[in-house]
Amino acid sequence: MSKSLALSLRNVGAFYWRQAGYLRKERFWALNDISFDLHHGESLGVIGRNGAGKSTLLQVLAGILRPDRGELVNHGVQTALLSLQIGFVPYLSGRQNALLSGMLIGLNRWEVIEKMGDIKAFSELGEFFDQPINTYSSGMKARLGFSVAFQLDPDVLLIDEVLGVGDSDFRRKSSSVMRNKIRSDKTIVLVSHSAETIRQLCDRAVWIEDGVTRAYGDTSDVLSFYEEQLTTKS
Repeated sequence: MSKSLALSLRNVGAFYWRQAGYLRKERFWALNDISFDLHHGESLGVIGRNGAGKSTLLQVLAGILRPDRGELVNHGVQTALLSLQIGFVPYLSGRQNALLSGMLIGLNRWEVIEKMGDIKAFSELGEFFDQPINTYSSGMKARLGFSVAFQLDPDVLLIDEVLGVGDSDFRRKSSSVMRNKIRSDKTIVLVSHSAETIRQLCDRAVWIEDGVTRAYGDTSDVLSFYEEQLTTKS
């Protein structure tokens, strides 16, 4: 029996305005034509070279960016993006940012407050948990970001190149729990430059290049095609 749909994309495109001259801007299509389905309980790997549109795709899936063409259908799921590139509000404390993050993915205030002790404990930030984010080191921000996304436990977790974040001890802990979560029945989208990581952890994969879906399906088939094309181009 096939699993029910969580997210569906059909011919999705998204553009940014970029400088093309002294007084001129042009559209840059980070995503041109992306189509695939994400089912409940599966882990989907997203692979592609730098600039392929992987991080933009995750922001579309998270609802941070709205497609400029095509269609994204959310089949009633909460999504959360775990990414070191998505910042918190700098003048708010770690606790306040955790509360805001939870409410942004659809939890009510009290649901987030109930999880706050676990978020603080997992982050290992101690008294800094109630200090403004602009006093944090990059490693501390990584700890908080990972802890919030992990402990809030959304329906769909979107992971952008963050397996193993923070200092060495936290990196070991975060990598272990994330790998366990990916191997469970949770619904995961994992962006990685590492074909081997996706091969080990993901049920299916999608290869995107120049903002276009080049291959989508069984992980081994997609990665074989991706690696074959890289070898051909090199």
